[in-house]
Amino acid sequence: MFLPRVLSSRPTGWLACLLLGTALLAGACSRQKEPAATVPAASAVSDATAPEAPTVDALAEVTASMERFLAARSFHAVMTVEGSQPMQNEMDFVAPDRYRMIMPVGTQVIIGDTMYMEMHGQQTKVPIPEGTVSQWRDPMKIRENRSGMSAEFLGEDDVAGQRARKYRVHHTQPEPGEFLYWIDREGRPLQLRHSGETASGPYTMTLVYSRFDDPAITIDSP
Repeated sequence: MFLPRVLSSRPTGWLACLLLGTALLAGACSRQKEPAATVPAASAVSDATAPEAPTVDALAEVTASMERFLAARSFHAVMTVEGSQPMQNEMDFVAPDRYRMIMPVGTQVIIGDTMYMEMHGQQTKVPIPEGTVSQWRDPMKIRENRSGMSAEFLGEDDVAGQRARKYRVHHTQPEPGEFLYWIDREGRPLQLRHSGETASGPYTMTLVYSRFDDPAITIDSP
């Protein structure tokens, strides 16, 4: 995983961490949709009239949700990090390239390749390398780096007052790992949780998504 690199105190590092969910979400799209598992035929002594248990094509469901996420015109996200360096940040996104991060040190706005940084009451406008932000929402690049995904359906769960379908998503590239992923009733991502370890100790990062395609979310330059 690339979490140790992005869990930094720099604004661009925290943006990358907030957008980690985007990278993980788009990652599963790198794998072809697999056919649903088949149910073995009932034995001769089984009740032939008993209904078969429904199968769940977990990877297909997760992939469809990720595609909906990538197509969203806007959304709100809350990132909570628990561990040796606990923190909570919020982010708004408006397609194609506008981000607003509400952080303890101030509010950071990115429009295209320009960042408007607010650090302890001081406002600064700085350029960022071309493609730094867009790469996190480029499904082709992310697919290249997130091949070898699989998913397991874990049942239903309650998240943020909503009923959701829960999955465990495994990946093999660039390193073996996994994250938990919840999908709402509309087939959109509701929550993502990833655990790992940095030099300062273990952490758990939880991303909660809401307000998809909400026209009330607007992001203007300060």
